[in-house]
Amino acid sequence: MSKISQKGHIAVLAFPFGCHAKPVLNLVCKLAKAASNTRFSFFNTSKSNDLLFLESESEIPDNIKPYYVSDGVPIGHVLTGNPLEAVDLFLKAAPENFKTEIENAVAETSERITCLLTDGFLVFGCEMAENLGVPWIPVWIPLPCTLSAHIYTDLIRHFCANDGVDSQDKTLEVIPGLSTMRISDLPEEVLPGKSLFSHTLSRIGQVLPQSTAVVMNFYRELNPTLLENDLKSKFPKLLNVGFLTLSLPPLPLLPSKSDGTGCLSWLDQQRASLVAYISFGTVGAPSRNELVALAEALEEIGAPYLWSLRDNFKDLLPYGFVERTNNHGKVVPWAPQTQVLGHSSIGVFVTHCGCNSVYESVANGVPMICRPLFGDHRMTARMVEEVWGVGVKVEGGVLTKSGVINSFERILENEEGKKMREKARTLKEIVGEAAHEPSGSALKEFKTLLDIISLS
Repeated sequence: MSKISQKGHIAVLAFPFGCHAKPVLNLVCKLAKAASNTRFSFFNTSKSNDLLFLESESEIPDNIKPYYVSDGVPIGHVLTGNPLEAVDLFLKAAPENFKTEIENAVAETSERITCLLTDGFLVFGCEMAENLGVPWIPVWIPLPCTLSAHIYTDLIRHFCANDGVDSQDKTLEVIPGLSTMRISDLPEEVLPGKSLFSHTLSRIGQVLPQSTAVVMNFYRELNPTLLENDLKSKFPKLLNVGFLTLSLPPLPLLPSKSDGTGCLSWLDQQRASLVAYISFGTVGAPSRNELVALAEALEEIGAPYLWSLRDNFKDLLPYGFVERTNNHGKVVPWAPQTQVLGHSSIGVFVTHCGCNSVYESVANGVPMICRPLFGDHRMTARMVEEVWGVGVKVEGGVLTKSGVINSFERILENEEGKKMREKARTLKEIVGEAAHEPSGSALKEFKTLLDIISLS
């Protein structure tokens, strides 16, 4: 991408929870490299910023500077462990916490803000941008189908009120492009809730259409046509710029000896397309009973597995499980997931269906066994199974020994699994072409985004 000469000062507002801040920073890094004379001020909490910039220190361009905003937690306050409590406290402090630091950044640099780029959950960005007299560009991190659910929140709530929330298996034919989704798939925040977070998300359908453009962490080729067309009709510009946590084509695998976790060296010793990689992300986990059921299934079928499991959950596994299966399995507290999924030995990914994990699996052509945990995971799992056809949801929504065994057999042994692997390879090719071919859609729409921030 050629450099541009026009100066500007882009204020970037991050949402410091879950998987949101990292892809936004990745997008900003890509923009900053292409627009080397533009300043990017990245506003985020100190906890999230310190982690992000430490992880990516060598990759951060010089024209990006982090600023620290209050997390809203009162001094001396002890969080209860409910994740929504921290989110609500943060949102309660907003947008004043961001305004304060933006003023500091302007005073420090003597450069006015020329564009506001925010996480799509930060709906107050609309009013902030209006007051600043600059374009507002929200970035939507989850799958587009979840954006549609938030746009149509009022219609969905009316639909549920008329038909009863007990109709959990009722499909959402009333929403363009969501006919495969069930009421039970919806994020908790779409249905009536009392949290500030729920109230904030309920405003998305009213506010995001007022933006200059909406950036999607996605490839438009993966959307059902009806959903893509409906979303495009809602916004001035809808820019699918690709998976923001990945480089496509994937970077070459690291030399196995350089992987301190030992995962790649262990995978080198396994047969092609047979290993089950298991990870439920960094925020939640299935119940103890489910972890036990998964372990018992792995032991019974003797499937080779690599399990990324935090140490505080390892004690929940059946006594002696790790030792009894160490000839064909490996449990680690952390794995280099992108590299692991790119290894030829991986045959299936057991996942919670966080969007970044699913994107990494799609980009590497790996089919999935889905155990969604919360939020948008259930809608993502429905896309994996019924729209893309590259995986299965666990029976009944929870991990059982028999259900896990059945899922493994479906993907690794049956004709059904062969078709899933073929579809997974096709998706890999589709996103690869969109990402790096000269005529690729994601490349074109990133250039459009670059033009917008350059002309602001």
